[in-house]
Amino acid sequence: MTDAVEPDLPRGVALAWGIAADPQRGPKREMSVERIVDAAVEIADAEGLGAVSMAAVAARLGFTPMSLYRYVTAKDDLVLLMQEEATGLPSEGMHVGSWRERLEALYGEQVQQYLRHPWVLDVPISGSPATPNSAAWMDAGLAALADTPLSHNDRLAVILLVTGHARWTGTVLAGYARVAREHSESDADITLREDALYRHLISGDEFPDLRAAIDAGVFLDESDPFAFGVARSLDGVETYLAALAAGRADEPRPWHGRDDADIADDKKFREARKAVRDAEKALRDARKVERQAAREARERRARQRPPG
Repeated sequence: MTDAVEPDLPRGVALAWGIAADPQRGPKREMSVERIVDAAVEIADAEGLGAVSMAAVAARLGFTPMSLYRYVTAKDDLVLLMQEEATGLPSEGMHVGSWRERLEALYGEQVQQYLRHPWVLDVPISGSPATPNSAAWMDAGLAALADTPLSHNDRLAVILLVTGHARWTGTVLAGYARVAREHSESDADITLREDALYRHLISGDEFPDLRAAIDAGVFLDESDPFAFGVARSLDGVETYLAALAAGRADEPRPWHGRDDADIADDKKFREARKAVRDAEKALRDARKVERQAAREARERRARQRPPG
C-alpha cells in the first residue's frame, strides 16, 4: 500500500480554501483577492460574464491589470472564485425538516442563487468545483439523506437529480427575466405574447396534441411546471425508499452494474441479502446514536468551559 500523493492544487482552488500564499509585493492594503472578486461579480451581475476581464476589473478598482495578476494569476481562477462567491452557503433551512423538505429547500435556494447571479449559468461545467461553498451545498444535501437506507452512491445521485432540476429551472427563468428586461415586459406580457404566437402558428391538423394543449390554456396557466417536476421526482425517491424499507427493492447496485435476477429466488441468497439490509439498518441506527452522543458531549463540554 502506497501513501496517497497530495494533489497539486490549482491556484484558484487554493485561493478559495484560503491556503494560497499571499503576494510578496504590490498594493496590499488597497488590494485583496476579496476586493478583486467582489468587483468582478459586480461587473458580471450588471453586464454578464462576457464583460469580465482582468482589465475591466482593474479599471473598476483603479489599478493596473498587472496589479491584479499578483493576486489572481489567471482569468479562469478569477471565474472560479466568482462562482464560489455567487454560490454562497446554504441557509439554516437546509438543516431542518424531513429529507424531502430539506431537498426542496436546497432546490429553491439554488434557483434563487441563479436568478441573483444568472451569469453563473454561463460558466462552463468542467466537473464539480472543489471549493468550500460548493462542498457545503453537497454536504447539506447528503446530510438530508443521511438517515435514509440509500447507499452513498444513491444519495449523491439524488443530489444530482435535485441540483439538475435547479439548474434547468434557473436557466429558463433567467432567460425569461433577461427578455423581460430587454423588452420592458412583465411576466404576464411575455405569457400572453407566447400564447398568442402559438395559437397563430400551431394548427390542429398538423400538431393535434399540441393544439389541444394550447386550447386548454397550458401557456396561460399560472402553476409552476418546474416545481411539479421536482415533486414528482422526489415522489419517485420516496417510493424507492418505501420499497427498500419493505425489502421489495433491489439493493443499490455499484456503478459497474450487476444483475442478480437469475438467483433472486434462491432462499440462501435472499436470506443473505436480508442480513445485509438488517446490518446496514443497525449501522445507521448506531451512527444516529453516535451523532446524538457527540452533540450531548459537546453541550456538556461547553457547560463545563469557564466563562470568558
